[in-house]
Amino acid sequence: MPTSRARIPTTRARRYLSQLGKHSAHLGPHLEHRAGPHDAHAAPPVALPTAWSDTDGAIDFGWARCTVHATDDALVLTAEADDEEALARIQDGIARRLERIGHRDALAVTWSEPPAGGPVRPPPTRPPSSAP
Repeated sequence: MPTSRARIPTTRARRYLSQLGKHSAHLGPHLEHRAGPHDAHAAPPVALPTAWSDTDGAIDFGWARCTVHATDDALVLTAEADDEEALARIQDGIARRLERIGHRDALAVTWSEPPAGGPVRPPPTRPPSSAP
């Protein structure tokens, strides 16, 4: 399953997590609206339930899923989809929505492939201590 991750530096990650959660019900129709008249890949509405807390959230479209994790200094997004085209669609939709709600802070979403050899996990908020 194709997967990608984005780490957006911000000291207001929880605020943006909350806003993205409030907007998540509207993402499916917006992805569908952005599709051209001949696009056979129009997005269905967001599948429910969409899970959300103060630090974590998940948006599930059925054909793709995006998990969101807020740390003290960043918002970490992990997207996975059935295929590369669907991954590109969810990346674009989530990025556009987040950049719109974060325009005052000039949030920019840059997706990258996760490291090979294991599940995608958000980076730790603090480096492990090196106690002797």
